[in-house]
Amino acid sequence: MELWQQNLAQSLTHPDELAARFGIDPAPLAEAVGRYPMRITPHYLGLIREAGDPIWRQCVPDPRELAEDGSLPDPLAEENLSPVPSVIHRYPDRVVFLASGACAVYCRFCTRKRKVGCAGMDLGREALAAGLDYIASRPAIRDVLLSGGDPLLLSDGALEDLLGRLQAIPHVEMVRIGSRVPVTLPERVTPRLCDLLGRHHPLYLNTHFNHPRELTAEAAEACGRLAAAGVPLGNQTVLLRGVNDDPRVMAALLTGLLKIRVRPYYLHQMDLVAGTGHFRTRVETGLAIMKALRGPVSGMAIPHYVIDTPGGRGKVPILPDYVKKTGETMVLCLPDGRRLEFPNKVREG
Repeated sequence: MELWQQNLAQSLTHPDELAARFGIDPAPLAEAVGRYPMRITPHYLGLIREAGDPIWRQCVPDPRELAEDGSLPDPLAEENLSPVPSVIHRYPDRVVFLASGACAVYCRFCTRKRKVGCAGMDLGREALAAGLDYIASRPAIRDVLLSGGDPLLLSDGALEDLLGRLQAIPHVEMVRIGSRVPVTLPERVTPRLCDLLGRHHPLYLNTHFNHPRELTAEAAEACGRLAAAGVPLGNQTVLLRGVNDDPRVMAALLTGLLKIRVRPYYLHQMDLVAGTGHFRTRVETGLAIMKALRGPVSGMAIPHYVIDTPGGRGKVPILPDYVKKTGETMVLCLPDGRRLEFPNKVREG
C-alpha cells in the first residue's frame, strides 16, 4: 500500500472523531453523516484552526444540510443527461465521464452530494465499460472530462488503463481531469503518477482550491510536479458564504494560485443543490468581488464568473451587462437572445 493510500485509510469518517480534537458535541452532526458521508484526510484536517473556520465549513457535516429549502438533489438534470450511468452528455462534442465514485474529502457543498461516496454510486467495471462503449459509438465526442468522485483516487494501473482506452478511440482528441487531490491529498501526486499522466497528452487538469489556506507547501509541490510533467493546470473555485465571499480572501487565493503554476479558470456561483443552501451567496456578492478584482489583480488571475443554469442548460457567464434584474430572481439576457431566470435567494443564518 502506497503512502497516499495509507493516509486515505486514516481519514476521519465520523463526527465522534472530531469531538476530542475540537471540543464539540458530535451528536448534531451524526444525522447529516447518515445521509451525506463524511471523510477528511489527515492533511486537510491539519488545515483546520478552529471549529467553524473556512476549512471546517468545507468538510465538516452541518445539520443545515438536512433543511428543506425547495432545492433539488439534481438541479443540473445530470441523471436525465446520462445515457449510461458513467456518462453525462450535456454538450454535443464533450462528455463528463464519471470515473470514480469516491473523493479524498467529501465537500459539504458538492454538486453531486446526492451520490458521491454513497453506496448507490456503482461505478464498477461494467459501468465504466458501458461509458467507454458509448463514447466510442459517438464520433461527435472529441473531449472527455474525467470526474466523479475523484479520478485520481483510482490506482495507477486503473487510471492508465482508462486513459489508454480513451486515447485508442480515434475521435477523442483530448482528456481533462477534474480533481481536488492536490488540495486534499497532495501526497497522491507521486512522481509515478505524473510520469503516467505525461504519457497521455493532450491532457489537462482542473483542480479546486477555495481558500488561501489550502495553498500549502505540499499542494504547491504536487502542482509543481504536474506542471513539470507538462500537464496544464487550471482551477475552479466555488463562491461559498463564510469561506471566500470576500474580495481580499479571493484576491489572495487567485494570486496565490499563479505562484504555484495554476491558472484560475472558473468562479462558480453555487448550484441550487439540496443540502447546500447555507453556502449560497447572492449573485450581487459575486459581481462585487469581480469588480473589486479588476485593476488590483493581474488579468491572468481573474477567472470567469459563471453559473451552471438549472435544468442542464449549461454554463453561462455572469457579467454586469447581462444582468438585467436581481432580487429574489435574477434575469440574465445573453447576446444570443436567451433570457434566463435563476433563483437568487439565500438562506438566513
